[in-house]
Amino acid sequence: MSAETLSPVTLALDSFVQRLTESCANDGWPQLPFDPEWPSPCWQQEADEGVMTLWKPVRQTAVNDMFDRLSEALETDIHPDIGDYYSRYWSDPLPARAAQGELSLLQVWNPEDLERLRANLIGHALEKRRRRLPLTLFFAVTLPDGNLILSLDNADGSIWLEAPGKPPHQRLADSLADFLLTLDPLPFD
Repeated sequence: MSAETLSPVTLALDSFVQRLTESCANDGWPQLPFDPEWPSPCWQQEADEGVMTLWKPVRQTAVNDMFDRLSEALETDIHPDIGDYYSRYWSDPLPARAAQGELSLLQVWNPEDLERLRANLIGHALEKRRRRLPLTLFFAVTLPDGNLILSLDNADGSIWLEAPGKPPHQRLADSLADFLLTLDPLPFD
């Protein structure tokens, strides 16, 4: 993919991951207990089960149809920004700071995790529909408690803060790309 064809969301997420990479060069990459049953290109090496092992975000290379299938399941077009966001990297959640506070950018670890995400987005969308609320698609949670979610308004791509099952209550940005460009990466705990 050439730089001319990358979406604003892809470029903004790449910028965030680059800044995170620079930060981790000083602070070190995070480690997780290795789980051979939960494979991912993120692992930097194989290890025995449970051994703390380095990981880092890795670009997805295969094209996936998850957001086409999500659109079919919900019988509505899905805003392309959310597909660009979740289709760029394999990664564990990424800690960040926004003007409003700390958050965790949700990511997908592997293809199975992508399917879990699809199921969760469908559940979220159906609850929105049941409550007659506008369709939003989540991409982050607030820290430290995760009680609030950051979501993309499917109609116009704007970014909102909301409580699960409630209408969005605070507009944060006009677009996901604009929002991502304001974030500062935080060190991993």
